[in-house]
Amino acid sequence: MERQDKEFECFMEENVSAPMDDERLQRLTEEISLKFFSRPFLHRATFNPRLRTTGGRYLLASGNIEINKKYFDAHGMPELIGIIKHELCHYHLHQTGKGFRHKDKDFKRLIEKVGAPRYCTPLPGQGAAGKPEKIHLYRCSRCGALYRRKRRINTEKFVCGRCLGKLVACRA
Repeated sequence: MERQDKEFECFMEENVSAPMDDERLQRLTEEISLKFFSRPFLHRATFNPRLRTTGGRYLLASGNIEINKKYFDAHGMPELIGIIKHELCHYHLHQTGKGFRHKDKDFKRLIEKVGAPRYCTPLPGQGAAGKPEKIHLYRCSRCGALYRRKRRINTEKFVCGRCLGKLVACRA
């Protein structure tokens, strides 16, 4: 196990500055699979630029894994490794005929065992659903106070908290 840890660390150190592409992702996925699951990854791992709201996905029909490169660009190698571990949990459980869905006990146990995240970190400027956060601005017509809200508010019902003046929607 110690030799395996050193090999993984060497792989990580020598590849920190190298550009991340599908070939490097494949090698990294194979290394993580051997190190954390003690089983080989026998399919393909690729970046899919069409993914929007998820860090990655395991494809049941083909056994391949697709990763959203935006998460690597925004959060770096630790986030990428977490996403790969998560998808490998789906992969190895499915390949062995165990419960591979998020709700299954086998999946929850394996996630805990390998230290994989349950969900990925949201991309900057995006909410939990992966959609860009829209900010609604309101200005008091009497005192000029600004209010920033994630949700729209009914300006007929709500008033300024400082002077009870009428709120007017502004452009964000």
